[in-house]
Amino acid sequence: MKPIALVILNHNGLKLLKKFLSNVILYSPEADVVIIDNGSSDKSVSWLKNNYSDLKRIELKKNYGYAEGYNRGLKDLNYEYYALLNNDLSVTKGWLPPLIEEFKAKNKVAIIQPHILNYENKKYFDYAGAAGGFLDKYGYPFCRGRILNTVEKDNGQYNKTSEIFWASGACFLIRKNIFWELDGFDIDFFAHQEEIDLCWRALNQGYKVLAVGSSKVYHVGGGTLPPSPKKIYLNHRNSLFMLNKNLPTNKRVNIIMTRLFLDGFMGIYYFLTLQLSKTLAIIKAHYSFYKSYKGIIYKRKKSILNIKYHHRKSIIFDYFISRKSYFSDLSKKIE
Repeated sequence: MKPIALVILNHNGLKLLKKFLSNVILYSPEADVVIIDNGSSDKSVSWLKNNYSDLKRIELKKNYGYAEGYNRGLKDLNYEYYALLNNDLSVTKGWLPPLIEEFKAKNKVAIIQPHILNYENKKYFDYAGAAGGFLDKYGYPFCRGRILNTVEKDNGQYNKTSEIFWASGACFLIRKNIFWELDGFDIDFFAHQEEIDLCWRALNQGYKVLAVGSSKVYHVGGGTLPPSPKKIYLNHRNSLFMLNKNLPTNKRVNIIMTRLFLDGFMGIYYFLTLQLSKTLAIIKAHYSFYKSYKGIIYKRKKSILNIKYHHRKSIIFDYFISRKSYFSDLSKKIE
């Protein structure tokens, strides 16, 4: 049996499967490709039966979202590694071996991502993960190759294999035993930032996360589109969930209070610019956070390490005030 289960979570993605599945199968001979269908209603399943009857399919009865959809689909897959891919992603020849080599050489590495470039403009990094992700002190994510809405051209500046804080949910590999040691994704997230939470929990247990520049994939995504109220709600709520679960005990309250204030400031901005649905999304996110507070606290691990989780104090300040829009503009020092 092959060591890798390459698993694509699909929900009403028939057009994307038709466009990208053959590419993934062709350039991933080291893996068994598995499709988890998250309750699609667009004939994805019948198309797979007719055109890829030899592929393993796991059919879920409804859309459980990214987190629970993967948890349910992966539980019976007995492989050494899981490779989790979005259905809007194109891979390149030889993309898997460099990632597996890193796993074999470094026992403490739990999660690895390739470099993720934009499918439409292949010379540039993609919004979703780029060359590996980091957090600032208040939980705002950014990447090597992408800070907020500024995306860098890939000139090989991040090709060296490096430790990162989080790997993109668009495409990453994880050791199966560690995925389940961490209890998989947190299903309360539903979608958005669950991969950052997973990586943070892995780091808190002493594992490492890598980005490998010799492996490249291309992602369609939609990171440059204006965020919908639903996405704003999930991102703000899940970021608060993640901070409450993973922050060192002596920092948790002050940082969360500051983050709530910053979110509120953003809500006021949306209100003043007549984007009322986005203001309501932030209010709803905070309400959900307060409502779920005790349950989140219960999930905190007793073995949380006091790790340096943030690469910058405030990426918002860096970007808008200091005008630092490239990762290379930032100090290498952990602040």
